[in-house]
Amino acid sequence: MDDALTDFLAAKNNDTTQAHLPYLSQLVREFLSGGKRIRPLLCVTGWQAIGGGDDVEPMVQVAACLEMFHAFALIHDDVMDNSDTRRGRPTIHRTMAAHRALSRGPEEAEWFGVSAAVLLGDLTLTWSDELLHKAGLSPAQLEAALPLLAEMRTELMLGQYLDLHATGELTADVDATLNVYRYKTAKYTIERPLHIGAAIAGAGPQAMAAFTDYALPLGEAFQLRDDLLGVYGDPLVTGKSRLDDLRAGKNTALTALALSAADSGQTAQLRRLLGDPLLDEEGADTVRGIFEATRARDGVERMIDDRREQALNALARAPFTADAVAALEQITRMAIVRDS
Repeated sequence: MDDALTDFLAAKNNDTTQAHLPYLSQLVREFLSGGKRIRPLLCVTGWQAIGGGDDVEPMVQVAACLEMFHAFALIHDDVMDNSDTRRGRPTIHRTMAAHRALSRGPEEAEWFGVSAAVLLGDLTLTWSDELLHKAGLSPAQLEAALPLLAEMRTELMLGQYLDLHATGELTADVDATLNVYRYKTAKYTIERPLHIGAAIAGAGPQAMAAFTDYALPLGEAFQLRDDLLGVYGDPLVTGKSRLDDLRAGKNTALTALALSAADSGQTAQLRRLLGDPLLDEEGADTVRGIFEATRARDGVERMIDDRREQALNALARAPFTADAVAALEQITRMAIVRDS
């Protein structure tokens, strides 16, 4: 899949008929380096779970399409979160602003960086479609995949909107945070990639339901782990600041559990510190101390364990090939027991 993406972007890079296209394609190529590749991996595994056959090349292209779509989502997500780093490097809007600052002032450079990043995200969305339609799928396979791809895109946008709408409005409602996770992560990261691969292989309703039973708890566990890494992870390993989510006032299950167990003094501190764009490490340590004192961190770990068991139990009764079950068990561990 990496080779497919490299070849696709190299062709864009060599296209001298379009102004600035080589520069933009190189930015995307650098942005795509690294990452867990979990969505492409699940897509191909979903295809294999239904006995997809020996010709994997079309699925490699479909997997590349999903990774390109993920690039679109991340570029826009970093703009919305005003993040400085992604995968240990400056985010796209920061990179493009720095490039602009070489010839213009810093104020215009910041505006340009954000605007250009939105456009580059739109371009990667377009390229995701191009990769899909060049994958060599049969008309029947394309007809099976397209509605699921549309659902995945809609669900992600809804999840992002729910997340954006809730940011800064702290809540002790854990179920409300899980609803965001379901749309923003569980469906987009786990369920739909599996469904798309399986649909291309000709999966029926029973198999699709089995994928859902496995995917939704795993997706929630994946996001819960992400929340912990966002607060406690090593930035040198995760590639992201561990202040971003706290400064943004993100509504996470970790925060909701803390608020539901906090006393009045702790609640006042959380509401004062979370969402402060100037929050420093000292303030962040105070927040982490409250998370520990209220046992919110332990509660999130228990939620992860419960969902891992749900996912593995669903997998044990799923009508998938033995090789696919073994692969999905390994993917479960990879998604939950991680440091980045």
